[in-house]
Amino acid sequence: MSAREELIVCHLGRTAYTSAWSLQEAVQERLITAKRSPDADPVPHVLLLLEHPHVYTLGKSGDAENVLMSEERLNELGATFHRIGRGGDVTYHGPGQLVGYPLLDLDRLFTDLGRYLRTLEEIIIRTCAEWSVTGTRVDGRTGVWVGPDERGLERKICAMGVRCSRWVTMHGFAMNVTTDLDYFDHIVPCGIKDRGVTSLAEETDASVEMAAVRAPIVRHFEELFEVDVTALRGSEARGFLRGFVDTAEALESTLQTADD
Repeated sequence: MSAREELIVCHLGRTAYTSAWSLQEAVQERLITAKRSPDADPVPHVLLLLEHPHVYTLGKSGDAENVLMSEERLNELGATFHRIGRGGDVTYHGPGQLVGYPLLDLDRLFTDLGRYLRTLEEIIIRTCAEWSVTGTRVDGRTGVWVGPDERGLERKICAMGVRCSRWVTMHGFAMNVTTDLDYFDHIVPCGIKDRGVTSLAEETDASVEMAAVRAPIVRHFEELFEVDVTALRGSEARGFLRGFVDTAEALESTLQTADD
């Protein structure tokens, strides 16, 4: 029986979007470099779990008309805007939303992007079920949805958008836990005009702790990807991630995080 792959989960707290983006690129590049050199030291898969300040992102195939306000107006609301290289259209990230960036070498797991996306969806579906919320898939629409039910039509609880280079992934999922859903009013989320958005707190009408959601996310990730997980926080996470940047100073300028 072959040994299971290793996954390092870094809990990063509140992190600026551009900082997390730079860190993703550094980890992805290291994973790609390692697989090109058979003599290189093995590099574990990485999962970054964090929250962002208010930010809107538009995927490479997205329609800018789905952003309903100017960048200047968004800035006045305390939000930034970025055009990025993932798939998908426009989405919002902010406090109360659990964002996961899996940096995985699929050559060491499975080389099937469709299966990869369905696995990410299944992680969210199983996590929602632990709060008695039924997450579903909608044909032709990536992500996890709730409904239709007595509350209304399908509404997205978790958006997804990924990018893969040489079978090494980046970007990932954004699950609304206690998110202020009013921020979605400034965009057409994921370019879908006829459906809404929701959150775990909205669906349960209860108080939901972010830490209580992170735990099953990691557990189901471990189960479904069949990896061995090591979880790092605070200085331990920083120490590990320092191996992907040139200097400690570069890490601190790249990773601006408030430990939780």
